[in-house]
Amino acid sequence: MPTPRRTQVAIIGAGPSGLLLGHLLHRAGVDNVILERRSAEYVLGRIRAGVLEQTTVDLLEETGLGARMRREGLVHDGVELSFGGARHRIDFVALTGKRVTVYGQTEVTHDLMDARRAFGGETVYEALDVALHDFDGVTPRVTWHDARGEHVLDCDFIAGCDGYHGVSRAGVPAASIETYERVYRFGWLGILSDTPPVSPELIYSNHARGFALCSMRSPTRSRYYIQCSIDEHVDQWSDDAFWDELRRRLDPHAAETMVIGPSIEKSIAPLRSFVAEPMRFGRLFLAGDAAHIVPPTGAKGLNLAVADVRYLANALIEALAERSNAGIDHYSERCLRRVWKAERFSWWFTSLTHRFPETGAIGQKLQRAELDYLVSSHAASTAMAENYVGLPFEDS
Repeated sequence: MPTPRRTQVAIIGAGPSGLLLGHLLHRAGVDNVILERRSAEYVLGRIRAGVLEQTTVDLLEETGLGARMRREGLVHDGVELSFGGARHRIDFVALTGKRVTVYGQTEVTHDLMDARRAFGGETVYEALDVALHDFDGVTPRVTWHDARGEHVLDCDFIAGCDGYHGVSRAGVPAASIETYERVYRFGWLGILSDTPPVSPELIYSNHARGFALCSMRSPTRSRYYIQCSIDEHVDQWSDDAFWDELRRRLDPHAAETMVIGPSIEKSIAPLRSFVAEPMRFGRLFLAGDAAHIVPPTGAKGLNLAVADVRYLANALIEALAERSNAGIDHYSERCLRRVWKAERFSWWFTSLTHRFPETGAIGQKLQRAELDYLVSSHAASTAMAENYVGLPFEDS
């Protein structure tokens, strides 16, 4: 058995949630080590969405991570809903006084990696067979191996930020955790292209042929999605077939003015709603996708992870610096209140914008009535805007 090393917090996963947690803990003087089973290049190569809530933007700014986001991020004051051949704008600023920022998750991860490198934080990439031990006691530890051999890390706390398929949640005894899940019977076929966006703001389209979303990464790079069968494969879709289908699902002006081009990335993403309760197990804490998944329709995944990490960092700092367990004792309950609200919003928005064949003609009529009500009611528009830009944190 190798000689154990020691840190205060062992963080499993070097995605944005793990890196942000490490950043927040470092700023408070809390020592931490991040373990990641993939390479840094693999982590940065993952294509993910990037609509940041106002609360996420504010946190990144407050912690010194906002410089490149300010230069390159696209600030959006609203979104457009397309149905019945026309578009209807939801004005976030007029309704809530808040905005969202389009800034890719890959860029957030890049900024966090740069910040960690600058302060000399330790991240172990390609850590294999990571295992969590004794987190139900007072002396948890983590083991793994890599090209240098076997390793043991003693710690005070473990943060599981390693995603839906990670080892952290899987290491919890089945009797101690309850999961809630809905797997949708369709997915999103998405492409990335070096073409200017068709609109300065996101377009969510409800169409008889299925859902479509027009998004972007920059003024010259677009991200587009269409609802597809979960049984379809990417190689069944040529670029031309994708562009033809996308234009069929948009309003006439968008279809006519869209600039098309070769895809530089194409993939199909499944949709699911998932929550694991609780999010704390002794000295192990789950955060982000390790504890919950939302359909991407409401742009909540990364933002929920940031909220978890904010709560967790404050709780761990309080426990280590002030010797108070109040924060960690309430961590799971506090996170889950926000998680379930985001799950509800993402489910509702998905139900409103996608085609569900099992609901038949009456389902389509009810969708249309809901959309008409949403864009014509100030109260309904405000409720949607409040959820989309991000609910306030609960700090008491």
